[in-house]
Amino acid sequence: MKSFSFSPISAPDSNLLILGTMPGTKSLELNQYYGHNQNNFWKFLFTIFNEDFSNDYETRKALLLKNKVALWDVLQYCDRVGSLDSAIKNEIANNFETFLKNHPDIKTILFNGQKAAAFFKKYVSVDQKYNLITLPSTSPANAGKTFQSKLDEWKVIGSL
Repeated sequence: MKSFSFSPISAPDSNLLILGTMPGTKSLELNQYYGHNQNNFWKFLFTIFNEDFSNDYETRKALLLKNKVALWDVLQYCDRVGSLDSAIKNEIANNFETFLKNHPDIKTILFNGQKAAAFFKKYVSVDQKYNLITLPSTSPANAGKTFQSKLDEWKVIGSL
């Protein structure tokens, strides 16, 4: 099954970029980044930015923009059955050259998981001015770490 990523959530003044790999089936069904209710992405960000948690997608997007965070996926499209990154085949990366040129304040790129970082490094070349940080995946499939230990690593966002 061919899967396509969403358009980025960003503003011209975004100074931080968080990249996932590709939306999972639940996210694609809902047309929302991190739409699976067991994914901790939004819980982490609301906690880090000291805001009351919301399930409302517009509120979630506003949280990102208010804090100058851009959100996108490394891959533009791929073939995949299910939601696991390990099932991705025939992938094509998004156009980061244009995106980063249009967002000159971005200096740090965070990866939501090892696979996002690996695909980025495979397909995208950026110069040394970017700080690349790989964080543990917020996916429920990443059960090797506790919620708290993953959140502790994600808190680096608060210091950037």
